[in-house]
Amino acid sequence: MTLLFTIAFFAMTAGCLILLRLSPMQLLTVLTKPFSNKKVKIKKKIQMSIKPRKLRGIKRIIKESRDILQATNKSDRFSSLCMLSFVLCIFGVLVASSMQNLFLMPVLAAGFAMLPFLYVLFSATKYKKQLNGTLETSLSIITTSYIRDENFLLAVQENIDYLNSPVREVFLKFLTQAELINSNIMPLLEEMKGSIDNAVFQEWIDAVILCQDDRNLKSTLLPIVGKLSDMRIVAGDLDYLMYEPFKEYLMMAALLIANIPLIHSQSLEWYHTLMYTPIGQITLTVSAIILFISLIAVIRNTRPIEYKR
Repeated sequence: MTLLFTIAFFAMTAGCLILLRLSPMQLLTVLTKPFSNKKVKIKKKIQMSIKPRKLRGIKRIIKESRDILQATNKSDRFSSLCMLSFVLCIFGVLVASSMQNLFLMPVLAAGFAMLPFLYVLFSATKYKKQLNGTLETSLSIITTSYIRDENFLLAVQENIDYLNSPVREVFLKFLTQAELINSNIMPLLEEMKGSIDNAVFQEWIDAVILCQDDRNLKSTLLPIVGKLSDMRIVAGDLDYLMYEPFKEYLMMAALLIANIPLIHSQSLEWYHTLMYTPIGQITLTVSAIILFISLIAVIRNTRPIEYKR
């Protein structure tokens, strides 16, 4: 009966949105507008500028997902990701309603809504590995040409056709600006430094900037590029160990979920106690909370190895 009431509520809400010609995103924007326009005191602004507050929880996951989509030139997919999250949130509410578990309803709604963003964080591992490999090749050939010619702009021109995406787009923008807009490459190098979120690349750019004043420092470039090779070797050695916790999590999660039909097949009385009594419903809710928190922790621990300055 709870499931029917929940479906009727969502159907009524959808009907109202259709009559008012509103989308769920527009409704959410209207509801959050009074909170977003709230004035912040000057004292609080100063404190936030001196010591920025670190994002935590759901806000941090959403921000990291959005940053990854921007880095991979897929920012236009963020709205689709939010819509999918909204659909999964409703699905979680329906699943909890079908189980007649009110305690489980907010947990499944929030947990299912986070799944698309967690998938983006997990898939970013492949992108970062690809980026590190592309940076290693690109910086190596540009550094070799620069050491030979002692002209950074010429080194980029000679090798721009051999670079792969997304590094190619960054150096192509630098090359276009240097040829058509500003012949002074120092500010262009500073701008290019923030184009790729990689500590080794940023250190390499700093070294190139120093080389514009003292060309004897160009010998420091190859050791910096060598750090990318070291990262690739270490990541290859630890790749299995890094993904082992994720495999163990999948196994334990499958066993935990499989216990419900197993209890049903062994004893209907135990199954009724688990599904329809307050103690059993709270037990399922706590298990679901642990399941989602563990998933977030495992995804954070499976990120590729990165060099920190």
